[in-house]
Amino acid sequence: MTNRHLISGKEAKVDGKPAYSSAVVAGNTIFLAGAVSGRDAAGNVIGRGDIEAQTVAVFESLEETLASAGATFADLVKITVFATKLEYRAKIGEVRARYIAEPPPASTFVVVTSLADPDFLVEIEGIAVTGRASRA
Repeated sequence: MTNRHLISGKEAKVDGKPAYSSAVVAGNTIFLAGAVSGRDAAGNVIGRGDIEAQTVAVFESLEETLASAGATFADLVKITVFATKLEYRAKIGEVRARYIAEPPPASTFVVVTSLADPDFLVEIEGIAVTGRASRA
């Protein structure tokens, strides 16, 4: 069996326990669960109706999860973006450029009918690999 461990963060909870892991680390590979903007202390979706605010919250969450696993965005090799409208692509790309340096990781953009909560506009998952000699 592969040496792996789970990274828990702000993910949804069921009966006080995480319903999933924010990331699973297997060897030097980190599999990031889909991140959404989350909820504030009152239970409201962060950035409700605002694709830029939600995308910033998603990248902040991903950055925190990567750091928990000893990685950064420089270790990201693949991301998948799920958005509820094609028109969000440009704004998501603008925010992404603030967090992910060139050259970008392999990337997929998917338009979906809905996410787990209809107020979530974007969800991003990824794969990172630590200890690589170079990105080229």
